[in-house]
Amino acid sequence: MKFSEMNYERPDVDELKAQIGALTERLRAAESYGEAKEVFLERETLEKHVDTMGTLAHVRHSIDTRDEFYDAEMKFWDQARPLLSESIQAWTKAMLEGKFRADFSAEYGDLMFINAEMELKTFSPEIIPELQKENELVTAYEKLLASAQIPFEGRTYTISQITPLKNDADDARRLAAWKAEGQWYKDNQKELDDLYDQLVHLRDSMGRKLGYDGYTTLGYYRMGRNCYTKDDVEKFRKAVVKYLVPVADQIYREQAKRLGKEYPMSFADNALAFRSGNPKPSGTPDDILAHGKKFYDELSPETSEFFRTMLDNELMDVLSTEGKAGGGFCTSLSEYEVPFIFANFNGTQHDVEVITHEAGHAFAGWLNRDRVPMSYCWPGMEACEVHSMSMEFFAWPWSEGFFGEDTRKFYYSHLSGALTFIPYGTMVDHFQHVVFEKPDMTPRERHDVWKELLGVYMPWMKLDGDIPFYSEGEGWQRQHHIYSFPFYYIDYCLAQTVSLQFWAMIQKDVKDAWEHYMAYTKQGGSRVFTDLLKNAGLKTPFDEECLRGVCEAANEWLSEFDLKGIC
Repeated sequence: MKFSEMNYERPDVDELKAQIGALTERLRAAESYGEAKEVFLERETLEKHVDTMGTLAHVRHSIDTRDEFYDAEMKFWDQARPLLSESIQAWTKAMLEGKFRADFSAEYGDLMFINAEMELKTFSPEIIPELQKENELVTAYEKLLASAQIPFEGRTYTISQITPLKNDADDARRLAAWKAEGQWYKDNQKELDDLYDQLVHLRDSMGRKLGYDGYTTLGYYRMGRNCYTKDDVEKFRKAVVKYLVPVADQIYREQAKRLGKEYPMSFADNALAFRSGNPKPSGTPDDILAHGKKFYDELSPETSEFFRTMLDNELMDVLSTEGKAGGGFCTSLSEYEVPFIFANFNGTQHDVEVITHEAGHAFAGWLNRDRVPMSYCWPGMEACEVHSMSMEFFAWPWSEGFFGEDTRKFYYSHLSGALTFIPYGTMVDHFQHVVFEKPDMTPRERHDVWKELLGVYMPWMKLDGDIPFYSEGEGWQRQHHIYSFPFYYIDYCLAQTVSLQFWAMIQKDVKDAWEHYMAYTKQGGSRVFTDLLKNAGLKTPFDEECLRGVCEAANEWLSEFDLKGIC
């Protein structure tokens, strides 16, 4: 079914609570595993329907945040989801305490119960008002960013639309674009500060009401961290500083030489990889989609069928338009067993990465679309990002069709960008840990923390005041994960480390690398992250030697890469 034909109906919350309650009672009363399983599968069907209605509302609202109907529906879901939590928790308890738990584990594995036990630690009826308010504040933040109107050179741009100008090869124009974007954030500074301050105190309050010492423990439970701890993440961050920051620092020193700039460079100059300009797609959005189809057709029979399904059923919305929410994401329409890709093409290298990155997510979801329980369709967030970041590297043999004469530029900037991203992403995580350890910090104190961390993780950034929003330590406010999905961002860093293992495999034998990728992806969410890696013959990023090894391999490739003719 095409996306435009999918029917949306607002569910009745009281009716849903009654349905879940009735299923819970039937589960408790079941006298055989057969009866219990029948109820369980009915609950799966109901969950898929509710999830799909919420997703349809979210996607259509994201496509046009000015749409009054779906704006109202998002407000409904912001209130409704917390109200359903108590009924869902009662069901979860019935599953955990039921006499047929061993039978369910034998058929579906024990991970569903491990995750369920963690889920119980994230909710109490006492925090329903906070959950509702949290949803409202996140929606307000995302609408604020979507409403941005940035004046520049006599025109008005959204945040996504001005991004290509922030990469312009002309120094003066590029700097002016950075200043224009930064000024919009400055003009909205108070609202951005107020929204985050409310979110921090709200989340801290929820953690304490649930018996934790603040939000961090609750945040880890909410993110489903089921095989590693805060200490493991801290160990990874230290390894990033030890092994990756020096590699990234050298990349930017070489970049400064190419650009004829003094090191360290400004934010605007660090954004320009080559004096002649960053790599750009060689065609129109339609050309990118067409070559994406060629890539997936030739990669494997499974990816061919997947991408044709996406195109035929309007399961991608990728153009940047007025009123559209920023960023990009992949989600699932569970009832229809299909994924959906949302993005904002803007004429940059990122457009191609959408077709590979977000489609990497979508392919994994599509490959596991009929898993039971539906929670096994997707693994944890860090494991999901492996699907997407690694798929970007599998597209390398098809890069010329995407980038034409900029292909060599793309190879260099894509690999170097993967390496330099990890320190930034790790800094985002470190920042959030500090914030939730000290929730009563003032907005200025939070900005000072970010500025201090820039010196640790991104020493190549010159904090000279040229672009106040960034140089004064406020640039974190453009990273919507910090507002919307606390503690999510380290997932990208862990996954990028794994994806670099795939990159190294691809350089030796792409067929063998693809077999490892499929071995990893076919597991869906049926295993914890570290087991998914082990089962596919991959190293865990929590092993310091993993990060050291991928840094050495990638750094050697970059140092030997022929940049002759590229300036």
